[in-house]
Amino acid sequence: MQRKDIPLNERIIFALDVDSHEKAMEWVMKLESHIKFYKVGLQLFLAGWFPVIEEILNRGHKVMVDLKFFDVPETVKLAVRQLRNRGVTFATVHGNDPILRAAVEEREGVKILAVTVLTSFGDEDMVEMFGAPCKVEDLVFVRARKALRLGCDGVVSSGLEAERLRGDLGENFLIVAPGIRPGANITVEEDDQKRIVTAGKAIASGADYVVVGRPIKNADDPIATVEQIQLEIEKSLAM
Repeated sequence: MQRKDIPLNERIIFALDVDSHEKAMEWVMKLESHIKFYKVGLQLFLAGWFPVIEEILNRGHKVMVDLKFFDVPETVKLAVRQLRNRGVTFATVHGNDPILRAAVEEREGVKILAVTVLTSFGDEDMVEMFGAPCKVEDLVFVRARKALRLGCDGVVSSGLEAERLRGDLGENFLIVAPGIRPGANITVEEDDQKRIVTAGKAIASGADYVVVGRPIKNADDPIATVEQIQLEIEKSLAM
């Protein structure tokens, strides 16, 4: 498997799932010796708006804007346009062909990641959603293939699906894997994420980046946890 030239300190995208600009920057300053890539999702974006993104960027880091744009194509187009010239690296979009196409048309330097299936969904949820049995892995593959055909730069998927995506769709796209849990904590009990893997397994399977939040944020020693995850990643890259 051909590996992309991504620095180790950018392989982990730390999820800034906090409720204020101030808390977000506390975490950035705590982790920035080891992590150079941060995710700004709905909660933080609504609390801190573009100033929090700008401050993260001004400290020399990268930002993934994870707002999962899902609306009529014209609205998505105008939303993505708001990210132009702001230094954002990734933006997430969740929708059908016209929605994805609209985002791609407006990206101008922002890499568009298509959300395939949320990692909080399992196979049992597919029956409720579609009224018939459907494997998550198959739906992820179909959506990823379509997204790449439409010009998206990559996809967001569980590390569980990364091996098939990489094997069948090639190397020329990005896979960003959320739902990451350290090896000692691989369990779905009391966890809203169902399709979870270790960072090492996700990278070994073909993911380029892993999104990690609570395992680091809730750790007694966040830096030690980051170092543990980075060691897993290094070992996987060396395989």
